[in-house]
Amino acid sequence: MTLRITLSAALAAAAIIATPAAAAPKTDLRVGMAAQDVGQLDPHRAVSTIDRTVVAWIYNGLVRFKPGTMDPAQIEPDLAEKWDSSPDKLDWTFHLRRGVKFHGDFGELTADDVVFSLKRASDAKTSAFSADFAAFKTIEAPDPATVHIVLARPVPSLLGLLTNYSGGYIFSRKAVEKYGADFTRNPVGTGPFAFVSDTPNQSLELIAFDGYFRGKPKLEHVSYRYIPSDSSRDLAFQNDEIDLIYGKQDQAWINRVRALPDSVVDVFEPGELANLNLNITAKPLDDIRVRQAIAYAVNRPELVKWQGTDTARPGQSVIPAGYLGSAKDVGLVNTDIAKAKALLTEAGYPDGVTIKIIHTQLPQMLGSMQVVQAQLRKAGINLDIQVVDHATFHQQIRKDLSPIVYYAAARFPVADIYLTQFFHSASIVGKPTAVTNFSHCDVADKEIDAAKTETDTEKQVGLWIEAQKKIVAAVCAVPLAEALQIWAHRTNLDYGYELKASLSLGPLLTEATRFK
Repeated sequence: MTLRITLSAALAAAAIIATPAAAAPKTDLRVGMAAQDVGQLDPHRAVSTIDRTVVAWIYNGLVRFKPGTMDPAQIEPDLAEKWDSSPDKLDWTFHLRRGVKFHGDFGELTADDVVFSLKRASDAKTSAFSADFAAFKTIEAPDPATVHIVLARPVPSLLGLLTNYSGGYIFSRKAVEKYGADFTRNPVGTGPFAFVSDTPNQSLELIAFDGYFRGKPKLEHVSYRYIPSDSSRDLAFQNDEIDLIYGKQDQAWINRVRALPDSVVDVFEPGELANLNLNITAKPLDDIRVRQAIAYAVNRPELVKWQGTDTARPGQSVIPAGYLGSAKDVGLVNTDIAKAKALLTEAGYPDGVTIKIIHTQLPQMLGSMQVVQAQLRKAGINLDIQVVDHATFHQQIRKDLSPIVYYAAARFPVADIYLTQFFHSASIVGKPTAVTNFSHCDVADKEIDAAKTETDTEKQVGLWIEAQKKIVAAVCAVPLAEALQIWAHRTNLDYGYELKASLSLGPLLTEATRFK
């Protein structure tokens, strides 16, 4: 494994020749993450915060969000230096940068790598985001520096699918073919940091990629440390053993860390909307009255108060606020325990009902679910929660093993992607085209499909709003709260940009990130 040997040797050499700390800025970044290990380093399968954060430091897309933002209007060149499209937006041509290198011995990026990556991203057997690419008719490389994409129909914000996010990441074809199934533990990208090693229950190590096309990173080494215990992670940050810490979406945590010397708490977009996805085909949830009872038992303001006003806001629909096509008035009901109990009685459960579910041990998600569990208990709805590690949680919910799935997510901020992935029948878990439709919802297929090809923006938004109303009326999911991203860092760590948002759900490390 040439890559591991070369990078490890470079890291050792850097440690030997390092100048005294007083003579030069620090160059080793220590990150504390709430995990025992990453689940996936294959970016087309990276779905959790744990995975998304680190793959963003390794890979690039054809285009990228300007660092610190998630605004579609600020998408800028990345591996492609320019692009053009036909007036009908069905024919796109991307012109690649010259001289971009992959990590290790995998050579220079070519259009063949891009075509291979995007075709792989569009294949359900190799990608968790294949549904996003359903409209791609052809992806070709007319020459080594050009990528030509033809769409079968217009795609709402095509550039959003090709950013440094989800299915848009580009990697080495040679590396995938060399490592095969082991590619997930041998990632090879073009980003500012290259993979060295991953030790479960310990850390993942990265090193600066000297050949990065934007210039050698100012940080030499990144240690992504697995510290699942909240108290241990906090203590390590307090004792200056880590420089950047995954935080808790909890007001008390924010207040406590803000009070520490030399520390800054980052609160940034996107708000990850947590929905209770209810499997409308599984008993007792196949009775809409039981689903309605759950909707009436949920108390969003109470949940936001528990999470903290700095970090959470009530869910207003089944897609996050601020997305193109989101709406406030979609028919959500307010908390009414008496109504919930009456609905259960009407459904044949006068003494209440117990539902067994699977849930992650990830601290914030588990805490939030326990609040919801207590709320539902007041109405006689008892959740019997089986707690598993986060990677197992993702595996099992995709096997349709939990009738209620608490899932918090952010996506590219256009309603189409969220609605398609979570509420279109083609995305139902268990299908060959599965994505994250845990509710088996199909009530808004007509509107979701029609919006994809609607060229009038006002009509398109109207279709997305109608889809949300139908999904809420059928109680396919119950919106809970939107939780912003919470991290903290030392005051001497400079990201190199103003952190307002990050779709990778963690601070983006770039060639400009440094210690002052």
